[in-house]
Amino acid sequence: MKKLALLALPAAFALALTTTAFAADGKATYSDNCTKCHGDDGKGATKMGTKLGAKDYSDATVQAAVSDDQAFKSIKEGLKKDDKTLMKPSELSDEDIKASVAYLRTLKK
Repeated sequence: MKKLALLALPAAFALALTTTAFAADGKATYSDNCTKCHGDDGKGATKMGTKLGAKDYSDATVQAAVSDDQAFKSIKEGLKKDDKTLMKPSELSDEDIKASVAYLRTLKK
């Protein structure tokens, strides 16, 4: 039993490090690819965000209305309204998109 506990401890530590690194990557990915429109705080109050009607993702109600799958699809495929492109399709990897969506969730107040 002690051997099992000794093996579980390093595994838990590795998982914690992986989770922290994943969240950090999400923040970096968001900063590099999303802040121009959505802003550092997710409010969408940037010049470009205001022009395109970016949602305020710091608002819990707005976040509740968008599932992770919807957010992923919007980033991956982009967004259009009528013939106007609101957000271009992303060339990010699926892992980077998931990480940026996870980071976006931390902006909710």
